[in-house]
Amino acid sequence: MEKKLDIEFEKAYKIACNTKIKLPPDIMLAFYANYKQATKGNNYEQPSGNIELRNSFKLNAWFQLSHVSEDEAKQEYINLVNKYLK
Repeated sequence: MEKKLDIEFEKAYKIACNTKIKLPPDIMLAFYANYKQATKGNNYEQPSGNIELRNSFKLNAWFQLSHVSEDEAKQEYINLVNKYLK
């Protein structure tokens, strides 16, 4: 049985994936980092994409959340969706 937080996180992820709203790069990095921390924790991997500078920013944003638990990252992701996409 899924936890309430996991269900809310999945809903927030679907909203974020289907939005047409253009967000500033710093907000997009916050979405990316919190998503990765929520789903992978500190198991870092190279971001997809072929633009090295963008990948560096993505990985750095994720590294900055190394002290955040997966559940805290899920909640922050939900908060970002509620703030910027609703």
